Amino acid sequence: MSDTIYALSSGSLPSGVATIRISGPAVSSIIEDMVTPPPPPRKATLRVIRDRNRAVVDQGLVLFFPGPNSFTGQDCLEFQVHGSKAVVAKLFSVLSSFPKTRAAEPGEFTRLAMEAGKIDLVEVEGLADLLAAETEMQRRLALEQSQGHLSALYQGWMDRITHARAMIEAELDFADEEDIPGSVSDRIWDDIALLIREIEDHLKLGKVGEIIRDGLKVVLIGKPNAGKSSLMNRLAGRDVAIVTAIPGTTRDVLSVDLDLEGFAVTVVDTAGLRVTEDEIEQEGIRRALLAAERADVVIALHPVNEAWEEPPLRISRTLLRVGSKSDIDSDLGEPVYDVKISTVTEEGIDTLLALLIKDLKMVQESNSLAIPTRIRHVSLLQETCAALHMAVSETNAELALRAESLRLAAHRLGRITGQVDTEGLLDIIFSSFCIGK
Repeated sequence: MSDTIYALSSGSLPSGVATIRISGPAVSSIIEDMVTPPPPPRKATLRVIRDRNRAVVDQGLVLFFPGPNSFTGQDCLEFQVHGSKAVVAKLFSVLSSFPKTRAAEPGEFTRLAMEAGKIDLVEVEGLADLLAAETEMQRRLALEQSQGHLSALYQGWMDRITHARAMIEAELDFADEEDIPGSVSDRIWDDIALLIREIEDHLKLGKVGEIIRDGLKVVLIGKPNAGKSSLMNRLAGRDVAIVTAIPGTTRDVLSVDLDLEGFAVTVVDTAGLRVTEDEIEQEGIRRALLAAERADVVIALHPVNEAWEEPPLRISRTLLRVGSKSDIDSDLGEPVYDVKISTVTEEGIDTLLALLIKDLKMVQESNSLAIPTRIRHVSLLQETCAALHMAVSETNAELALRAESLRLAAHRLGRITGQVDTEGLLDIIFSSFCIGK
């Protein structure tokens, strides 16, 4: 018999209300000893909650969810009591006195739900992201995933692969039967080719999904006094970086997290790029170049009243050329800036912000956010696609070998939702959950 687990599922104490969640085979005994009369299933009921000596502990709402029609698939019970440390401590003490009853581990309720088939691994990850969401788009993306929309897409693909494998098996096993015509499997290759294109299109959104989930990393680079720190302070709405007329004021990497129209954005200010003998400044420049290499977007700032100089680094991500200090008159020829800005007059700031999240806004405006959000998803989808490519392209291979490629594709796709071979991964994922979830 498995243990019965309990935990505080609401916020830290003291609080207005504390919710204690209980799941397991001892729930019926707990109700019998602590709640009179027993609460009706799936209905919040005001009850006096007692200890095992019948002394009153508190009065609150009690909810009972009989298994298997509960979140964990087991009998579940919730106490909604006053959020006092003493009340919760007393309830924990009483609950621990029941046989094989213990405090829950992080994510244990959700893990029980997965083991009971209530949710799959992708939904678990979405739930974890929903708990950690800080911006509107992170909430929307996590909700789409936690409610099974992404899982439904992957299950649809799995069904098509399974159908293709069934057609091949029919031809291999019953080729001599009159009601199994020859080359039945030939009918499925067009659909597999179409499936490959669908997965490839889905993978193109992988980086966008990762950015929405983890935040857009924007790094400001440029020569000293190019206006990087002024822009950083303007975006943050406060003085994060020191701004002076002295070149080389910023010598380390500074960052600030922003919520930009619902998207998480991390803006990084860096040391000015120049040749210097100062060892501390040299280290700052090294860190600046390293940060730029890891960024999603690099903003190269250059004063509009000085001759444009291309940044001394190779940018593999999006590069925005920004002319700073546009409020200063300049007789220089107009270089090709993506936008010109002034932190004094606010010119161009809104345009710059729009450019930063242009690609993300396209996803925001779509009807569905069923897109990959983790490197794990992307990697397994790429392996799925490679196996499907092999099955389609090996036209001269034996049918059994092409069937094996389809089996490999199904295995890789199944690992995303947790249908196969994920035990080690589960320990990592559930360790990130809070107690009581």
